[in-house]
Amino acid sequence: MKAQLVPVYFKSADNEDFQKQLGVLRNLLVDEVTFLDPVALGAPLPDAADAAVFPQLLGDAYRRVEDFRQIDIPLLVITSEFGTMAMWDWEIVSFMKTEGVEMIAPYNLEQTKMLCRSLAVKRDMRSTKFLVIQDDPGEGFQADIFKRFYWWEDQCTQRIRDKFGVTIVKKSFKEFGARAKAIPDEQAKAVWKNWELQTEGISEKALYSALKVYLAAKGEIESDPAIKGIGINCLNESHFSDTTPCLAWDMLFREKGIVWGCEADTMSLLTKYLAHHCLGAPIMMTNIYPSLMGKAPLQHEHIDAFPEVNEPENCVLLAHCGYLGIVPSTQATEWTLRPKVLAIVDDNATAIDARMPLGPTTMAKLDPTMNKMQVVDCKLEQYVQYPGSHCLNGAVIRVPDGHRLMAKACSHHQCLLSGQWIIEMEFMGKVFDLQIERI
Repeated sequence: MKAQLVPVYFKSADNEDFQKQLGVLRNLLVDEVTFLDPVALGAPLPDAADAAVFPQLLGDAYRRVEDFRQIDIPLLVITSEFGTMAMWDWEIVSFMKTEGVEMIAPYNLEQTKMLCRSLAVKRDMRSTKFLVIQDDPGEGFQADIFKRFYWWEDQCTQRIRDKFGVTIVKKSFKEFGARAKAIPDEQAKAVWKNWELQTEGISEKALYSALKVYLAAKGEIESDPAIKGIGINCLNESHFSDTTPCLAWDMLFREKGIVWGCEADTMSLLTKYLAHHCLGAPIMMTNIYPSLMGKAPLQHEHIDAFPEVNEPENCVLLAHCGYLGIVPSTQATEWTLRPKVLAIVDDNATAIDARMPLGPTTMAKLDPTMNKMQVVDCKLEQYVQYPGSHCLNGAVIRVPDGHRLMAKACSHHQCLLSGQWIIEMEFMGKVFDLQIERI
């Protein structure tokens, strides 16, 4: 999947400097870009173009603002031999911004490549589907909690469609769970022979049940190549299955790059999809429990107190389904499949106990408008264990301002990337017309 860029020139496509830089770009971006035939500034651009690229900027730009304004696709400025904006074009890019023309000017080659991946993802998303497996969300266990979640609202589904082009396909969890259970043990056993994943305390029956969910989900995905994300209402409607999909999600991510949304959270699923496919980074989701919330999160996690830390008002406990959350094994420093923790799921169910790297971490989540991505520059400081609780192995993350987080964050579900990614997200946001709000 490559971005389709149309090179735009000022005077002539045969201009020596224009052709020289276009040749440089063809070499540098051979894996990311298909270049269309060059077009003169002011002329109609082909419908197939994902963005217009300027291999050359001239002083004429100051007098041709209206021609720039007529371009309704992203404008990339890649004018140096290193695949970045040339220093001498700073003034033109800045001037255009004052005139209401947003030019995307990357300043290192990795940013340029990421922008091109993002453009290709943007086009591909118009034909992308997310499979959501559920029957009557909110009607099962803990209805008083689950009925409050925005991601199950028709409005949310429509906004995802309107903004990104992604179609949410819904199928019955009851029927899916029955199909998974009916898969012979021999098929599950045969699959496990080809995988090397750590398990502890898992019975053969529990392992096979988890693998059958993988086989059933894989079958759904392979029957429709447009499906590139998946989620199951795995807690609220857990009575439809004798297990949880945690293992399946890790296996499908490793095998096919399929991202998932726990509890069928399509907003987290979409956040993860953008981060993984545009930035090329593994990403997980979990629950956040700010210490500022006091006893409410403690009660939910069945623990007595938050960890003792400096400046606790800026610290957040991370936990989901008994552990940190479904950390993909490709992102984890430690990873083990263990027996379930939560009473809401079947006794035969499993959960992932994993750790991601300590240190710089980025928190991200789309907000309900789908026009904004909220991001936080964090530090993952330590892991904490509460025996006999719903947080057997959670983590503590430090944020710049806990009170601001409380005032601004849009959900208890948040997505985490290892490392610092906010600058890259800001460039990605320019492609998707997505505001990146730093909290």
